Amino acid sequence: MARVPAPGYPDATAYPDASWTPEETAAPTAEDFARRRQVRPADPVATMGVRAVVNKMGLLRLSPGRHEQELKRDIEMVRRNFGGLRQVTVVNPKGGAGKTVAILLLAMTFGQKRGGYVLAWDNNETQGTLGMRAQQDFHSRTVRDMLRDLGQFQGAHGRVGDLSQYVRSQGEGMFDVLASDESATGGEMLTAAAFAEIREVVSRFYKLIFVDTGNNVRAQNWQASMDATDQLVVTMSARNDSAETAARMLDHLEQSGRQRLVRQAVTVVSMPPSRKEIDLPAIQEHFAARTRAVLLAPYERLIDSGEPIRYGGLSSATRDAWLKIAAAVAEGL
Repeated sequence: MARVPAPGYPDATAYPDASWTPEETAAPTAEDFARRRQVRPADPVATMGVRAVVNKMGLLRLSPGRHEQELKRDIEMVRRNFGGLRQVTVVNPKGGAGKTVAILLLAMTFGQKRGGYVLAWDNNETQGTLGMRAQQDFHSRTVRDMLRDLGQFQGAHGRVGDLSQYVRSQGEGMFDVLASDESATGGEMLTAAAFAEIREVVSRFYKLIFVDTGNNVRAQNWQASMDATDQLVVTMSARNDSAETAARMLDHLEQSGRQRLVRQAVTVVSMPPSRKEIDLPAIQEHFAARTRAVLLAPYERLIDSGEPIRYGGLSSATRDAWLKIAAAVAEGL
């Protein structure tokens, strides 16, 4: 007696394609089942602004606006898999060019959007300011303390818990800081070998390392950081002297065989509170011709204050701008 399917349901033994039989085609796998989700992604729904309010009311289902779409694309770029350890090095030999701020805001942005395993390292050959602008931790140890105690990390020794004695956790920033010697007179210059030894240790615990550099391009640790760089970030204030110093540094890098590093670099121009008496178009034109991207960082009073920087205290305009900069950096990784 033939089986009669239940009303409203197809016969379970029938196939959608009459030409298909189990004998002619291999049985589907779990991978085939999972792949169906990739055929057509879910329609995006706005989660920000007026469009999100309308969606919550249930009257319509509006797609994200252009600004929200750009933010999502930037976040996706920052979150993508880089395939291994990556080092981003921030440079400009002139003091006050925004290197330390760039290191902190990039590390914060990547930490916030990707999670942990992000380190901001002050590789200044003398007294650096990264530790001063970062949040304080239970200790005040610096890279020199770590260098002195590297023996405990040799071979298979050393755990992430041991490393916490030398790096400073940044809490909500979701990254750590390895500060430079905060004494203006203490200690000798760091060598290329010292940089390599420290990098070998921290590379076991972090996926992304942001290196803040000093003002002496001839210093061994400055040169060593260049050799280990995957993505260069050139910072400057929107002033001719800051830009010219950066341009001369790029000349040096090109003359020393690092043309590709320069061509792939990202330039960040920090804006003053007023645009009066700045030659911004000339700066943008010069560095756009030499580097991969030129982006502007808006003026932020919290940054200008010199106080430790908290991600939650930044304006939305500053956070969005540094997300855009972080996405440009991530594109090169």
